[in-house]
Amino acid sequence: MERKIPDFSGNWKMKSSENFEELLKALGVNVMLRKIAVAAASKPQVEITQEGEKLSIKTSTSVRTTHITFTVGESFSEATVDGRPCTSFPRWETDSKISCEQTLVKGEGPKTAWTREITNDGELILTMSADDVVCTRVYVRE
Repeated sequence: MERKIPDFSGNWKMKSSENFEELLKALGVNVMLRKIAVAAASKPQVEITQEGEKLSIKTSTSVRTTHITFTVGESFSEATVDGRPCTSFPRWETDSKISCEQTLVKGEGPKTAWTREITNDGELILTMSADDVVCTRVYVRE
């Protein structure tokens, strides 16, 4: 039986964010950059396009725009929240949740990962972690 893939596509705006500054602190981001990042990331615009298990996620803030494209089940290159190059491996954790572990290309740092999940009421929940610090951001479709 073929499973139904959730639809992540659309334009999303953030409804709530918890622990973002704590996440940056755990990643070793200095206090000035943290303040700038927290202010800029308070109103990100997220645009997701999806074809089956291939997703393209563009996140725009007043400071920077990031764009990742990946297929669930295949590793790809991206950067951690603090900008270090890493290799990521997204996989289905549940029918509606993609989890992704990140491995730094070089150097040492906290163990980082993210998940994206579509809830039953249509919200998108993004969690990002650095070691045992977890940031949770909730988005709603525009």
